[in-house]
Amino acid sequence: MSEILRKQEGNILVLSFNRPAKMNALTRSMYAGLATGLNEAAGDFGIRAVILTSEDQHFTAGNDISDFMNNPPTSESSEVSQFLESLLNFPKPLIAAVKGNAVGVGTTMLLHCDVVVASPSAKFSMPFASLGLVPEAGSSFLFPQLVGYQRAARIFMTGESFDAPSAVEMGLVTSIENDPINEAMKIAQQIAEQPPQAIINTKALLKAKSHDAVAAVMKAEFEIFAMSLQSEEAMEAFMKFMSKKGK
Repeated sequence: MSEILRKQEGNILVLSFNRPAKMNALTRSMYAGLATGLNEAAGDFGIRAVILTSEDQHFTAGNDISDFMNNPPTSESSEVSQFLESLLNFPKPLIAAVKGNAVGVGTTMLLHCDVVVASPSAKFSMPFASLGLVPEAGSSFLFPQLVGYQRAARIFMTGESFDAPSAVEMGLVTSIENDPINEAMKIAQQIAEQPPQAIINTKALLKAKSHDAVAAVMKAEFEIFAMSLQSEEAMEAFMKFMSKKGK
C-alpha cells in the first residue's frame, strides 16, 4: 500500500501520509511522492485546491531518523529538497488538516499552507537543535515573522512542544475542530467555487513580499542542515534518540 495516499474529490486533491505503524514518519520515498503530487496538481487545471492530512492518530512524527542516517539528504536534488521546493512554489490553495503529533517538518510545512485546521489532540514541535540540526523549510524566517523573535527562539532552542490552542493564538492554525479533515474539505470546497485564476493571483500577491526571501533562507538552511547531518553532534543526538525509542 502506498505511503502517500492520493484521493481526488471533485476538484480537490487530498494527499495523506499513510505510515501509521511509524506515526507517519517521513521517508525519502514519501517526500518524493508528496513532491510529485504537488507538482502534478499545480499543472492540472481540474484541481483547484490540495489538502495535506494523515491516516490514523498522528499527522507525522517528522523525518524517519533511520532513513535519514542511512541516506542523508545532502544534495539539492534530494527528495527532501524537491518537496520543499514544491511547497514553496505551489500556486494553488494548500490546506492542512492536523491531528496528533506534528513534529519537525510536520510543523514547518504548515508555515507554507494557506489554511491549517487542527484537532484538539494536535501537538506541534520543532526539535531540530535537540537533534544537532537546524530549522528547515524556511522556518527560521517564517516562524519568527509569525510569532516574534523571542518566542520562536525559545521554541527552536528548547525543542519544547505547544498545543492546538497555542497554535491558534500564534496564528499557525486557523481553528480547532473535532473533525479537521471534514472542516478542511468544507473550506477547500468554498475556495474551489471561486474563480480559479483570481485565487491563484490572490495567493501570489499574499506571498509576493516574502517569496524570494524565503527561497534564499531555505537554500541557506538546507546547506547548513546537510552539513549538520554529517556532524558528530548530530550522530550522537540521533543515536541517543534511537536508544530512547528502543526502550
